[in-house]
Amino acid sequence: MRKVYAVIAGLLLAAVVVQMYLAAVGAFDKPQDDSSFALHSMSGMMIIPVLSLVATAAAAAAKAPGRQIGLTILPLGLVIVQSLIVALGGLFDDSTGNTTPISLAILGLHALNGMAIMGVCGMVFRNARRLVSAAPAPSEAAAEGRPVSAS
Repeated sequence: MRKVYAVIAGLLLAAVVVQMYLAAVGAFDKPQDDSSFALHSMSGMMIIPVLSLVATAAAAAAKAPGRQIGLTILPLGLVIVQSLIVALGGLFDDSTGNTTPISLAILGLHALNGMAIMGVCGMVFRNARRLVSAAPAPSEAAAEGRPVSAS
């Protein structure tokens, strides 16, 4: 199960890398319209949260430490923060719907939070790979019929 967890954690990290790519695609689209960030929005609101939930379930099934399980669900919480940043930034637009310096300052946090999501996903993947290479827990070894070391 640890290998399954590592694979899902890798997929989560890859999804976040693709998410950054899709943000750049939207930013450089000309002319920019509501559909410029459609793939970025879909990926961020559906794929990354689902992968975070599935990875968290896999971490629990792999008997990962509690801290690692918490770290694995963190991208979902940070995606929620992403939505809140966009909503809060929109509240400070002017009456014609154009951004203001205050809304831009808030919306800029979206990129910083995105980098935090990538960093967390990188740590999740790194720790999941370490979990695979670590010796199995004594209960796992006993369940598989292998001798349990007395260390």
